[in-house]
Amino acid sequence: MPTMDINEIMQHVPHRYPFLLVDRVLECEAGQRIKAVKNVTINEPYFQGHFPGYPVMPGVLIIEALAQVSAILAYITRGERPNAKSLLFFAGIDQARFKRPVFPGDQLVLESVELNVVRSVFKFAAKASVGSELVAEAQLMAAVRRDAQG
Repeated sequence: MPTMDINEIMQHVPHRYPFLLVDRVLECEAGQRIKAVKNVTINEPYFQGHFPGYPVMPGVLIIEALAQVSAILAYITRGERPNAKSLLFFAGIDQARFKRPVFPGDQLVLESVELNVVRSVFKFAAKASVGSELVAEAQLMAAVRRDAQG
């Protein structure tokens, strides 16, 4: 699949501002892997309090960005889009490691590889980098929940 802009991304995840943490998908191979970017700007609402005078992107939001790109990969793999009757929920995180802080002005490169799928549960190996420097990595799990609103 070629690159995806923000409008296409919003068709593949239910998140919206200020919680949509993926700006562009660079590469995506259904059932295999995805590579995307998040441009980190000083305008992000969390920088007001994390931390004043030393703005750092919260690690949990780096993990959330990785979960979002993993969800895009899962939806593309399934040939589905998120809707009120079927949503993909974050189900687990293992082996999370943070290597260095992420600052305003950084471009976060988000990569996820599908490790396996059992029924409707996906497992991914995900990592975030700035330039050639690893920022964070984790194994993530997500599960499809049917009838999410009913």
